[in-house]
Amino acid sequence: SIHAKNVEQAPAALLGGLLLTYAAAAPIGGFLYLWYAQLDRLARIAAFTDFLLIAGIWTVSVFLTALKDYRALTWSFGFGLAIGIVSAILLAGSWGAPGMLMGLNVGLAVTLFSLMARIFAEYPTRAQLPFAFLPYFRKYWELALAALAYNLAVWADKWIMWLAPEHQLLRMGFLSFPDYESATFLAYLSVVPSMAAFTVTIETGFFEKYARFYDDILRHVSYGRIESNHKDLIQSLMEGGRNFVVLAGSISFAGILLAPQIFESLGISFTQLGIFRLSLLGAFFHVGFLFLMVVLTYFDLRRMVLAVACLFLAANCLFTLVTLKLGFVWYGYGYFLAALTAFSAAFLALGHFLQRLPYATFVRNNSSVVQ
Repeated sequence: SIHAKNVEQAPAALLGGLLLTYAAAAPIGGFLYLWYAQLDRLARIAAFTDFLLIAGIWTVSVFLTALKDYRALTWSFGFGLAIGIVSAILLAGSWGAPGMLMGLNVGLAVTLFSLMARIFAEYPTRAQLPFAFLPYFRKYWELALAALAYNLAVWADKWIMWLAPEHQLLRMGFLSFPDYESATFLAYLSVVPSMAAFTVTIETGFFEKYARFYDDILRHVSYGRIESNHKDLIQSLMEGGRNFVVLAGSISFAGILLAPQIFESLGISFTQLGIFRLSLLGAFFHVGFLFLMVVLTYFDLRRMVLAVACLFLAANCLFTLVTLKLGFVWYGYGYFLAALTAFSAAFLALGHFLQRLPYATFVRNNSSVVQ
């Protein structure tokens, strides 16, 4: 509805989404932080609050990204981060680690309420029927399951690696494998610039060509015009893909070559070097796979999106378990191979569909022809 500029239900959907998010997040966070974690009472409450604020921010951000209001997003996150850092420094002296968590919560609260204020200012309608979007889960169940499978896949290798012999049991009671987690987190940072660049490409060049292709069909233009639009759409994707490969590939290649210098300057243990290099390659294909999934959803290929998301989950679990059995020198190969497998499958699926796009538009989705 937001993309269709029908914003009457947006405030209600936001409130309903937040209620569902907190209904799911509160029991999980309550179990982890208020009961399981071995922390003092103030730290438990601060950590639990932090968890809820972050969950709310993720939900609210969806509405602003649909608006394409990236300036408001940047300002809210930047200002909230600055407030959080200052507050954490001020409270750390008197309260220690719990004080730092409370300071961070101040910044997160600023971000959350800034985003909500911007949304309600943009959608000044009354919030009625907050759960009117729920029937769409039945209609688009494939996308809901695909999102679940994809997010499980993102974390699957980290959870499995907690079973490694090198894992640690933190004082607060949580399992951790610092060498693996730190290396993969650092590798994820390498794809941030390419993600920003691709978002701009999708929201500008590709979306314009995508909208023109279908709008011209609705206006009953000639087949020659449709063919021209088809070529322009494919060309825009190829240009976006080329730009992604150049930018993300250059950063990943530089990261692989300069990894020893990066680790030395940051004081990171060199035991993480191999995992970091493999994670750089994995992150490259992972983000490429994510972008392909986004494009597949534009063409309403819900079953295909679900299939590749489940493939990513299964591959990440399988390959990570295998590398776990093989030993430390193989750590990181599981995530890399899973991302490569999922990327290859999504790439082949999208390429096959794009070549047949006019046929799929006029025949496959035409109920009178199918019947």
